[in-house]
Amino acid sequence: MLKGKTPLVVALVLGLLAGVIAYSAIKKKEADVRRGWNLVPVVVAAQDVPEGTVISFEMISQRSVPEQFVTSSVVRPDSASYVVNQKVLVALQAGDPLLWSQFETTKAAERLSSKVQKKMRAMTIEAKNTTAVGGWIRPNDHVDIIGTFRDPQTDENVGVTLLQNIIVVATGKITGTTNVNLIPEGQRDYNNVSLMVLPEEAEILVLAAELGALTLSLRNEDDVDLIEERGRATISTLLSGERTRVLEAKRREIIQIIKGGSEKAAAAGAQ
Repeated sequence: MLKGKTPLVVALVLGLLAGVIAYSAIKKKEADVRRGWNLVPVVVAAQDVPEGTVISFEMISQRSVPEQFVTSSVVRPDSASYVVNQKVLVALQAGDPLLWSQFETTKAAERLSSKVQKKMRAMTIEAKNTTAVGGWIRPNDHVDIIGTFRDPQTDENVGVTLLQNIIVVATGKITGTTNVNLIPEGQRDYNNVSLMVLPEEAEILVLAAELGALTLSLRNEDDVDLIEERGRATISTLLSGERTRVLEAKRREIIQIIKGGSEKAAAAGAQ
C-alpha cells in the first residue's frame, strides 16, 4: 500500500494528465470546427431589392463570409459586372449573398434565328470532344467539316473535307452573346454545334450525317482561303504515302511563309 504523500502525488499527476488530455481534445475540436472558416469576399445586396428589378452597381456591395459557405453558385466580386443590368428573379434583402441562379439568364430570352444571316440557315450536328477539337470550339469560331464514309465503289473508307470556313453560331444552347457566367457550369458543356450554312450545304450535311461521321477542324478566323481542288484521304493514299509527301511539302512552304512574315514583322517593329 502507498504511504504518506505518495497517493496524493499520484492523484495530482493523474489529474494533471487528464487535464492535459482534455485540453488537447478541446483544442483539436476547436480547430476542426474553425477549419474552413477563412473569410472570402462575395457580392451581396446593398439594399432591399424587389423581384424583377434590374441590378445596378449601386444595389450591390461586398462582404466577407466563411469560406465553407461559398460555392460556385455564389457571385464573387471579380464577376460582379456580369450581374449588373441583369433582372433578378427573386426579392433580395440587404446583406443577402447574390447567387447566379437568382438571375434571368440571357440564353432564355435568346432566339437563335436572330443570329442567322439572311439567305443562310442554321444547321445542328453532333459534336463530341473528340470531333470538336477537344471541346475548344466556341460560338463565332470558323471551322471546316470533314466527313468519313465508305466508298460504295471501292468499299474502302474515305475522308474528305466537305465544307470550309463555316461559322459556328452556337455550341449547345450557348451563342456568342450568351452570358456564360449566368449558366451553371454543368450546363456549359455541349454535344452538338449549330452552324451557319447555305440551304444547299444543309442538305449536304444531312446526307453526310446519315452516311458517316463528321468531324470539325478549327481554323483562324482571319484565314479565309479555300482549297479549290480538294483531294481525299483513303486507305490506299495512307499506305502509299504519296499524298502525305505532297502535303508535307505544302506544309513546309506554308511554315516558311509564316516564319518569313514573322521575321519581317519583327524587323519592322525594331525600326
